[in-house]
Amino acid sequence: MKIDVNQLAEHLAHTPFQVQGVYRYARNPGVPHADYTDSFPGFVFPLSGKIQFQFNDTPYVFSPGKVVHGGAKMKLAQKMFDKTDWEYILVLYRICDNELEKSSLSHQHFELLTGQSPRLTELIMRLWHVYNQRGGLSMFQTEMLFRDVLNEALLCVDNRQNSCNSHTLFERVCHYIQENYDQSLTITSLAELNNVNRNRLSYVFRRHAGMGPAEYVLKYRINMAQKMLLTSDAPVQQIAYTVGIEDPFYFSRVFKKQLGCSPTEYRERFINNPC
Repeated sequence: MKIDVNQLAEHLAHTPFQVQGVYRYARNPGVPHADYTDSFPGFVFPLSGKIQFQFNDTPYVFSPGKVVHGGAKMKLAQKMFDKTDWEYILVLYRICDNELEKSSLSHQHFELLTGQSPRLTELIMRLWHVYNQRGGLSMFQTEMLFRDVLNEALLCVDNRQNSCNSHTLFERVCHYIQENYDQSLTITSLAELNNVNRNRLSYVFRRHAGMGPAEYVLKYRINMAQKMLLTSDAPVQQIAYTVGIEDPFYFSRVFKKQLGCSPTEYRERFINNPC
């Protein structure tokens, strides 16, 4: 199952835990397949290939771009994919507070869709190397690194979700602009209509269109005016008004800035030769 990243982050922030082991597994590691998970819960960080495990009959495919969590002593089943090679790192941990452990998310199985993250891979490899050293400093670094790993994984999930949400917002606002370009449209009105602030809306448009929402509206209006100039004999002033620009002088100025010629020159140049 999937889990809310903010819920997991809050849980990790309030729950004391300690690393119990960091293990690296690969295809044919020489270890017999177990029927149950370890006596401690753990996070699986796939490095390459894919292999499927079932936690209490719920299947999860271990493959790069995700992190999988399994609870302690869960029924375990394995499925290989032909001769596909695979490799992953398992980090087992222990909840240090008995009372918190009873209501902990450590009893659940879930996956986090992180996407490909070179930094996350780098951190998990450093964790594995540090854990396999000896001494108190290694133990301390292991605890710190594991938290860095979890932090990076949560940030990756959050960034992916925000990216998806921002693309949905971008498409919704674009559709509204294209349906209502002849109306009065401002950044403030578009932001309020979609329950976001102006800065968020501007960020989304610059991310997905390379320009702010006001510039996008203006460019769309000019594009629609181009079509009207070639498909109708309406006066330039009327076309300006039709596409939502009430000042014909402003319309002519921005039209020339975008296309290199005035609306009248554009019509005369292309009306008989649209190609």
